[in-house]
Amino acid sequence: MSRFKNRRWLIIDTSLTGSIDFDQIIQTSVDQLRLSEDGTQTFVKYDVSEITASYTESYFNVETNESQSREVTAGVYGRPSIYEQGQEYTHEEILEVLNQPAWSGEPVELNEETT
Repeated sequence: MSRFKNRRWLIIDTSLTGSIDFDQIIQTSVDQLRLSEDGTQTFVKYDVSEITASYTESYFNVETNESQSREVTAGVYGRPSIYEQGQEYTHEEILEVLNQPAWSGEPVELNEETT
């Protein structure tokens, strides 16, 4: 089982870095993005929540002073707005990609600080 069960990595073209909302990802600035060897790609990392089954959530609305409910639909939540522009990877998958010469020139062992 992965140490980063809910973490995802998204590889995007570096031309899209101006479209990144850094409030939606773990990196806080463009300076923290790692580039591919040729400089054409980078990746962002973020955490998602996976809801495997839809359910009804009950809560108390303090503004209306009433109990209310809402439907929570199964799906993956927490992906950044730039998600549609790249390819998403799990921890195991991104380790394979980043160990390719296009990313590192030679295999590297990644840890939380480097991915």
